[in-house]
Amino acid sequence: MRQKEMKAKASKVVIKEIRFGPNTDDHDFDFKLKHAKKFLEDGAKLKAFVFFKGRSILFKDKGEILLLRFAQELEDYGKVEQLPKLEGKRMIMFISQKKK
Repeated sequence: MRQKEMKAKASKVVIKEIRFGPNTDDHDFDFKLKHAKKFLEDGAKLKAFVFFKGRSILFKDKGEILLLRFAQELEDYGKVEQLPKLEGKRMIMFISQKKK
């Protein structure tokens, strides 16, 4: 019985994904940034990733720069949980909400 109550009190962690291409331009970037801020304010975790398709894998550094810039813009809203790391064709980074 007690475990059931504890389970009810545990908050579900929502993970929102934000996907970029290696050549995402500024307008798209700002648009996604706005969404990301909203997600973090709602208490969700963010999984931001750059998806490389075909030969764009050559621009790994571009993708990393993009993600780090993204993290920097979100500094006031969240903290980086995992720095960008390449998994197959995607470079993934986790950002979680900053404790109030």
